[in-house]
Formats: sequence, C-alpha cells, structure tokens
Amino acid sequence: MGDPDAFLAWVRSELFQAELALHNGDPEPRRELWSGNEPVSVLGAWGNAYGLREVNELFTALGKSFSDCSAYAFELQAYDVVGDMAYSAGLEHTSAAVNGEARSYTLRATQVYRREDGLWRVAHRHGDTVDSRSDTTVQEARR
Repeated sequence: MGDPDAFLAWVRSELFQAELALHNGDPEPRRELWSGNEPVSVLGAWGNAYGLREVNELFTALGKSFSDCSAYAFELQAYDVVGDMAYSAGLEHTSAAVNGEARSYTLRATQVYRREDGLWRVAHRHGDTVDSRSDTTVQEARR
C-alpha cells in the first residue's frame, strides 16, 4: 500500500533539498533521488533527455548552468500515491543565476515516481515555463 503522508514528507524534505542544491550548481542530490533503472525521462524547460545516460548528462549541464539560488519554493497542487507509484504536479518558483545571469521564473512541474527497494525515486519529469499570457487566458476563461 502507498503511504501518502510518507511520500509528502519525502517530497517536502529530500526532494526539496535536492532541487535547491541543483539550483545552487550541485546536481548530485537530484541524481541520487532519480531511478537508476530504465525507463527514465525528462521533458524539460531547459532540455529533454531519454534514458539514464542522457538524463545524467542533462543533470550535469544543469548543474553547470545554475548558481546562487536566492529563493526556491515548490507549490504542490496535486499528487497521488497508488501502491509503489506516485505523481506530483505543482509550480516551482525560483530565483537563481542561469549561466551567470540573475533570473526569476516559475515552472509547471509534473513528476512520476516509483518505489524501488523501499525508497521513492523519480522516473519522469516534465517542466515548462509559465507563460503569463496563457495563465491570464485560463483565469479569464474560469470567470
């Protein structure tokens, strides 16, 4: 059985700290939380990767491009745990240097997880930048 409370605790602690480290230029904590088993994939705001080799290369490149994170927050909007599978969807609000240039941005991020040897591991990530124009259109459509 899945344990939603334990999963949320992991998202809010280990996963949060790994993302913060990545935005300070250290990809190792993120890499440690990702599955070492195929299939793994990233459809990302900064690049796509399919398979272990490409995912590891992407994490290395991201670590080289990010530094000086002054703010990182994950706004969880939805999640579920079903047995040894889970997902999360939310907004990542980040202020960091990207290739030496200070930036602040928000990504929509959806991740898929699987439990391996009793530990949660990320198997897939999709992230894209929030376009304020499309968000305005969605908000207007909801009125």
